[in-house]
Amino acid sequence: MSEKDLTKQLTDILRGLQSATPGLIGAGVISIDGFAIASELPQSVEERRVAAMAAAMLALGEQTTAEFEQGGLERVFVEGEEGYTIIMSAGPESVLSAVARKDAKLGLVFLQMERAAENVRRVMK
Repeated sequence: MSEKDLTKQLTDILRGLQSATPGLIGAGVISIDGFAIASELPQSVEERRVAAMAAAMLALGEQTTAEFEQGGLERVFVEGEEGYTIIMSAGPESVLSAVARKDAKLGLVFLQMERAAENVRRVMK
């Protein structure tokens, strides 16, 4: 599969995630090295910087759960005054990151992200 086709498929997954999840304001697929592979982020967000932070946060989350013997990492969840940032693994080489408003239903966000992460895993094979 060409890089262009891969990017299109991942972008379609991200758009589907956003349309199925009220309150989600952006999402991205990021390499574990911290580079954006595909994203649907607000214009005000610097894609490269966010990608690097998301990959680093996932790595720290994995190290933390391993250190405290809490099993495999499910997600990294950051809560701010205005909303949430959620990061989860989407395969051995990629990370799914999403940004949601404070009024988003977190159960739905988590469910839709898990579905999207599975789709990303399938496409990235």
